[in-house]
Amino acid sequence: MVCKTRRMFRPAYGLATVVLFPALLLFAAGCGKKTQQQPPPPKVTVIRPVQRTITDYLELTGNTQAVNSAQLVARVAGYLDKVFFQDGQRVKKDQLLFMIQQDTYVAALQQSEGQVLAQKAQLEYAQSQLERYINLLSENAAAQTDVDNWRYQRDSAKANLKTAEASRDIAKLNLSYTEVAAPFDGRIDRRLQDPGNLVGSSAANTNLAQLIQLDPIYVYFTVGDADLAKLMKTARGTTGNAVALKSPVLVGLVGEEGYPHRGYIDFAATNVSTSTGTLQMRGVLPNPEGRIMPGLYARVHVPVETRVAMLVPATAVGSDQQGPYVLVVNAQNVVERRGVKPGSLQDNNLRVIEEGLTGNERIIVSALLKARPGSPVSPQLDNAATEGTR
Repeated sequence: MVCKTRRMFRPAYGLATVVLFPALLLFAAGCGKKTQQQPPPPKVTVIRPVQRTITDYLELTGNTQAVNSAQLVARVAGYLDKVFFQDGQRVKKDQLLFMIQQDTYVAALQQSEGQVLAQKAQLEYAQSQLERYINLLSENAAAQTDVDNWRYQRDSAKANLKTAEASRDIAKLNLSYTEVAAPFDGRIDRRLQDPGNLVGSSAANTNLAQLIQLDPIYVYFTVGDADLAKLMKTARGTTGNAVALKSPVLVGLVGEEGYPHRGYIDFAATNVSTSTGTLQMRGVLPNPEGRIMPGLYARVHVPVETRVAMLVPATAVGSDQQGPYVLVVNAQNVVERRGVKPGSLQDNNLRVIEEGLTGNERIIVSALLKARPGSPVSPQLDNAATEGTR
């Protein structure tokens, strides 16, 4: 009887243990859930979109060119006598640059001047003789043929004097050609001929050096069909008005930030190229220090329209497979993705938003990696940033 009793008691004890152990596990799990806490929503900085009056620009490319460029040549034959500049030097208008041997041309001028004096004397003598024989003819002391002869002599002397004076002028001109001066202010290239060389003796004139004008300087650029329509709207219908109104043009060079050089449009071609569909235009830029060299690549901004636009910091605009977007915080402080159409970038790093915003949104501008669409956040309005963008 004892053995049977023990066998019945032991299974009962084991069954109670099996029933109580899972209950204890569930109790412990319930206690664990009560002690675990959810992390707070991440803090993000938000601002309101800013409305501001902006100017739309055409973003174009172009090249700089010299306003004036002259190839200095030897216009008379002779030995190059002197060079009066250093290679690459900046020179002034009428500054003497080269001198060709002058002895021959000085002698030719003196000879021509002597011929002028001789012809003047001949003319004076023929004139006096003509007057004398006219008086004698009135007194029947001379023949008509004598008067006609001296009149012929006088007219011939006049013609010879004109020829001598023309030869003298040519001699003066040739002598002046022995001095090669700068036709305008600019920078001269290296000399192509050294003193002692014979120049100007061939059929083609001998090149001596090239001179370019640096102030002001041109920038040539082309405008496409679509951009041309915007420009003509601003210029009251014609590109000629853009020239007449001296429409502004802003230029930036390689290595420069923004568009620090300001000038105006002074030329537009009369027709659009049929091969490229573009119109060539030209701007004039002041260049007093000569820092802008001809032949440089240039970024060109041409203002076309002034309007009120909505702007947000450029760092707030992202892009994914669906396109550009910004992250906004809704009324429940939940992040939403808002697709937008971005426009131009302004000087203070603000991006124009053409479509997608109403102006009342709270745009996330910091902690963007923590803000995921559909997740809650703790927004903090950055008033200082908002005021700084106004």
